[in-house]
Amino acid sequence: MRAAAVRWLAVSPTRRPAIAQASSSQVRALSEEVQSAFAYLPATLIGMIAGVAIVLWLFHAAAPIGLWLPWLAAFAALWLLRLVMLRGYRRALRAPGMDWQQWHRIWVAATLASGALWGATGWLYYGLGNDLQKTGLVIVIYSYCIAAVPVLANHRGIFVAFVALSFAPTLTRMALVGGEESHALAGELAFIVSLTTLLVRSYGQALRRVTDLKLRADDLLAQLEVEKRVSDEARHAAEIANRAKTQFLAAASHDLRQPLHAMGLFAEALRQRVREPDAARLVNSINESVGALEGLFSELLDITRIDSGAVTPQPAPFRLDDVFRRLRLHFEPSAFEKGLALRMRGGRHVAHADPLLVERILRNLVANAIRYTDDGGVLLGCRRRGDRLRLQVWDTGVGIAAEEQSRVFEEFYQVPGRVAVTADQRKGLGLGLAIVARLATLMQAPLAMRSTQGKGTVFTLELPAGSETADPGVERPAEGLSAAPTLAGRTLIVVEDDAAVREGLEELLGAWGARVFAYSGAGALRSAHDCDTTPAPDLVITDYRLEAGSTGVDAIAWLRARYRPTLPAVVVTGSTIAGLDVEAQQHDFHVLIKPVVPTRLRAMVAFKLAAARPWSGTKTAG
Repeated sequence: MRAAAVRWLAVSPTRRPAIAQASSSQVRALSEEVQSAFAYLPATLIGMIAGVAIVLWLFHAAAPIGLWLPWLAAFAALWLLRLVMLRGYRRALRAPGMDWQQWHRIWVAATLASGALWGATGWLYYGLGNDLQKTGLVIVIYSYCIAAVPVLANHRGIFVAFVALSFAPTLTRMALVGGEESHALAGELAFIVSLTTLLVRSYGQALRRVTDLKLRADDLLAQLEVEKRVSDEARHAAEIANRAKTQFLAAASHDLRQPLHAMGLFAEALRQRVREPDAARLVNSINESVGALEGLFSELLDITRIDSGAVTPQPAPFRLDDVFRRLRLHFEPSAFEKGLALRMRGGRHVAHADPLLVERILRNLVANAIRYTDDGGVLLGCRRRGDRLRLQVWDTGVGIAAEEQSRVFEEFYQVPGRVAVTADQRKGLGLGLAIVARLATLMQAPLAMRSTQGKGTVFTLELPAGSETADPGVERPAEGLSAAPTLAGRTLIVVEDDAAVREGLEELLGAWGARVFAYSGAGALRSAHDCDTTPAPDLVITDYRLEAGSTGVDAIAWLRARYRPTLPAVVVTGSTIAGLDVEAQQHDFHVLIKPVVPTRLRAMVAFKLAAARPWSGTKTAG
């Protein structure tokens, strides 16, 4: 042991891992051999009983009791020892720290002892009995040797020793007690035993190859298990990181939206009051920057909402002209400002899909088309193909190079080479088309693109056609709705717990001519309106999350119960919780997600006031 330790220390450090690995392989190979040997041991014990019984049957009359009784006792003792050895091995397998070398030595000793006993059997019994009994004895001993081939094939030296111990005494006895026939028989038996030894050599080589393959397969399996465990851990860590990112953005979005929303309101209110040209240009620049920031923030949080599962498609039949009308209201001013023609065709069709998600997709595609088109126009059209509708957004813009087209739907990817010549063309996060692709996948709506650089691009979205007799689920706005109506004479209620946002809404709505009553929460609202002199509102604008766990829906329900059930309502919120759209449909209000640019807020206010039924001015019972 000490010499081995010295040799180990003398080995180069760079070779020690290889030596350790080789040593480990030898231990594993030895363990395989020992396990295989002990697996055959129960059959070996049964074969020993059968062989001893046959010999007793052949020679019980020819051999004196003084001969066969000690012989039988020796076999019985060896059989019991091997049985005890088998049980001890099985107990050792269940205990830690298995000493394979020790159990290998024990097994070799028992095997050689068995060979010696069979050799003694041939020496003792061959001189007794007739030729039939002698032949039977040789067959029993040879059969036992043949049965040992699978067990000892990996141990050629042990097999040779076992055969020598078994047949050397028998062959010697045959040569001593017989004549020429016995000598010839002994030579033939020696030749057969030699051939058997050669057979064991070939069988052992094949068995070693099988063992090597098994060990290699075990190594590969262990390596795969390690790699799979590492991969699972990496995937789990990535999922945790992604979930943490999504949860953080979802939780922080409300607080992040509030100051941005207030900034936009104050900037627009300031623009309404500024008369000096230089100051007006500065305010317009502020508005442009706030609008750009709002676009970037909305794209980022749209991706977050989709990833967090807050967006769930709710298919319903709806008229495309309702969506087209809102898109025209939103994009016609920006198209006109750039000198582009914005045309919409095919609005008569009815689609069966989620109208909100379809509008969001078309809004992103039209915005992208207007942003990158400087001459010509943009066409939003719909054509029917069987039971499908093909919505297409065409533009005559700069187009997309063929090598870039496969990547435009990736997150944060921006087509290189596009120069931002206006504030509207400033590069964003590269999420607009990624959102389009995700929403289309969410609705299982095929999305395709064709583009020619320098000529333009067309995006195609396929939707199921809806029934013409179905009741469309999208509310139709009033005809002839003006993009910027006056709010003079209108009474608006604002419920907002953020002081900056509340003050910004007061300033902006007041600048548009409205009479505004603002409250910090549902409690302040009830206290103020318990007085009969409080004027009845034409519209309520409220945040979703209010103080003390109440919501804007509670404020809307209280005002409708006090004044009229059809009181128009808008919820302006930074919350991206799932199910808010469903709640909006159930309680008949519209949702705007902060930050909201003032033009969009004004369009929504105008829409709600124009769509509301005339009111007589009589309060309901409070």
